[in-house]
This record gives sequence, C-alpha cells and structure tokens, in this order.
Amino acid sequence: MQPSLVQKYNIPGPRYTSYPTVPYWNEELFHVAEWKATVLQSLNESNNSEGISLYIHLPFCESLCTFCGCNKRITKRHEVEEPYINAVLKEWKLYCDLFPNKPIIKEIHLGGGTPTFFSAEHLETLINGLFLTASKAENYEFSFEGHPNNTTRLQLQKLYDLGFRRVSFGVQDYAKKVQEAIHRIQPFHNVAKVTFWAKEIGYTSIGHDLIFGLPFQTLEDVIDTINKTKSLQPDRLAFYSYAHVPWIKGNGQRGFNDADLPQDDEKRQLYEEGKKLLAKNGYYEIGMDHFALENDSMFVSAKKGNLHRNFMGYTASKTQLMIGLGVSSISDSWYAFAQNEKTIENYYARLEQNELPLLRGHLLTKEDLIIRKHILNLMCQFETSWNDSQMQFKELPMILNQLNEMEHDGLIEIKEHKIRITEKGKPFVRNVCMAFDLHLMRKAPETKLFSMTI
Repeated sequence: MQPSLVQKYNIPGPRYTSYPTVPYWNEELFHVAEWKATVLQSLNESNNSEGISLYIHLPFCESLCTFCGCNKRITKRHEVEEPYINAVLKEWKLYCDLFPNKPIIKEIHLGGGTPTFFSAEHLETLINGLFLTASKAENYEFSFEGHPNNTTRLQLQKLYDLGFRRVSFGVQDYAKKVQEAIHRIQPFHNVAKVTFWAKEIGYTSIGHDLIFGLPFQTLEDVIDTINKTKSLQPDRLAFYSYAHVPWIKGNGQRGFNDADLPQDDEKRQLYEEGKKLLAKNGYYEIGMDHFALENDSMFVSAKKGNLHRNFMGYTASKTQLMIGLGVSSISDSWYAFAQNEKTIENYYARLEQNELPLLRGHLLTKEDLIIRKHILNLMCQFETSWNDSQMQFKELPMILNQLNEMEHDGLIEIKEHKIRITEKGKPFVRNVCMAFDLHLMRKAPETKLFSMTI
C-alpha cells in the first residue's frame, strides 16, 4: 500500500455497525411507544418465519483489559450472576408480552464483558429461560464469546448441549510485552486448550479475535501471533485495528501512552503483512477485517451475498428484528434503534418498574433507510448500486463527485449505476462509507468521536 494513501485517508471515522451511527441519533424524536410499534411492524413483515436475533450483553469481567472499549463491570464477586440473569429474563418477558405470538429465535449471541464469567449452571438457566416463551428456528445459529483464561470444558459442553455451535476467543496478541501493556495475560497454551476442547466437543465454527496496532506491538509480534494461530486452525478470524478512544472510555484505555502505539504506515504494515500471511494460510477476507476458511459459514454467506452487519458485527445470516437484552445492549427493528440503560443500577431500576430499560434510540427516516442500505452493501459486499430508483437520493451526484479522488487513487470503480471497492481499496471501506454518511456530512463532530479509519 502506498504510504501516501495511509497519510491521506487515515482520519477518524465510524465502524458502521449501524446507520445512522449512535452520535447522530435523534433522541428527542424517539419514544418507547413508537419503538414498540416498529418491533411489531418488523415482526409482522417477516411473518415471524425467519425468526429473530437476540444479542445478550453479559457485562462482568474479573479484571480490566486496557484495550477494551466495551461496556463492562469489573468484579470478582460471582454472586452478581444470578440477579443479572433474572433481570435479563424479566426484560425478555416484557418483549414476549408485546409479541402477538410465540417468537421464533434464529440467532443468539452472548457478548460482553466476559460471558464465561458466568457459571455453566447460570448460562443454562439463561438459555432455558428464554425458550420457556420461545421456540428455535429450523436453521438457528447460537454463538458466544469466551475468555481463554476462564472458559471451562463444562461451560463449552453445556452451551453445546443447548445448541451453541460457534465460539470466538479473544486472543489479541501473544507477545508478553503487549499483553502486559493491555493487562491481558494469557499464554498460548490457554488458547490452545480451549480451542482443542471446542473442536473435540463438536463446535463447527471456532473463531479467534486478533488486534493490530496495540501498544509496543511489532511486525514480528503480529507474524508470531498469526503463526501460532495457524497451528490451531480456527475456522474464522477477526483481525482488526485497535480502536484507541480514551476520550470516550476514560482510564480504561490509558494504561499506556499514545507514543507507545504503532502509528500510520507502521500500523498499516502490521495489517498488510498480517493479511498476506492469513491469505497464505487459507483465510479469505470477508467484509472489513474478517477472515474465514472456505468451510466456515461466513465464507459461504459472503459468496452467496448474504453477509449481514449489525451491532453484533458481521453475521452469516440476517433477521429483520434484533432484540438486545442486558445493560447497554442495542436493539434494531430495521426501522429504529434502541439502546438500554448503560449502568446496571439504572437497568435494574427500570425493570423493577416493569418498563423496558431503554435509555435512548432513533427512528429512521426514509433517507436514513436508503443510506443504510448503501452502507450495508459496501460493508458486506464491497459494492452498491442505485439502478433501482428506490436506492436513489438527491445528494447522490454530489457524493459521486466527492468519490472521484478515491477513484483516481484506484480505491473504487464508479460505473453508471454502481460503485465497486477494489482490492486496493478494501482497507479504506470505512472512508467510502463516510462519503455516503449524510449525517456526518451535514454536521461534522466538534470533538473526537471515532477511532482512526486505518
């Protein structure tokens, strides 16, 4: 990659797990009654046949990882597990009371925090509690995130017995100096142990999450981490840029100095060389910063054009309705977004009042829906089209004019009714999406909101 391109396009920008992005939600126009109406509309339009997705946020961690930007609560007190599970199931009941029929669940993803902070018994209580008032879709996909240091074989077996077939383990990097800087000490044998357990039990998709751009990380560290990863043969990989946003996450991302982070071209080299090594080892690039072997469902979905992206990241299948349960979770009815209270105390208090614990949300306009489709196309298929009149909007000529420079740099190809991101342009997919982001265009943030795009 040309160094000048990195310097030119490495600017703050969203990761586009949603459009509009959260800072541009119109919270004043959001009302819980309208949110509920969009939930029912989405459920009705899908005829409840495809099922719904559930994202369940399990926020507890025993220690703080200083690279992490997630909503979490640090504690070693495991007595917090049971009341939290009970609260999530109460929130689920409030949604089930809203539904006209018994919901069909197609996807469940347990995220965090650290889902494997919870005992196998409490995880079983959670999943069984969901299905007291729901049924499984025919082709369901259940997944969870595991910490290699505390995931037990009992947890893996219990979740497998409950229908889970996909697990992702947070690895980040194997270099000791990097692990010490991010306060995530986990030796290779811990990752190997849980990976082999998952294979033996029968999980069909095992993922590892790797990060480039961490403090003190060198090219040799990235190569060593990927070589160790190759020896374990996970089915899919996330290899993504460290999002340094200490102005948002406070002290949790201040365990090191900015000068300790790889910058610009140095950081991009970590990605480029890592990407080449992944390709050499049989991993295909799927969407932004995601890679998979040919046998993995995400690779198959990408080939068929069915890849989807939402607040859970990339998914191999799509449902129109995604309900987020738990503190800070975000729900998506396609026509609206809604986020739960961000502190456990407020989350509990709202549920005690028998209220959906919603903090804020956004009702999408017709324009939002059009732009959302374009950005999803770019993020999932690296191309988008406006041949259909319903995909056209008045600012499109202006956007295409703005993209001329990216075309000149060889990052995209602009046809009469279509844009395609080139292989050279894939690392800049966020920049292409930003050109379509009308909210960002109309009101650039006055302060830092986003991590760097590259």
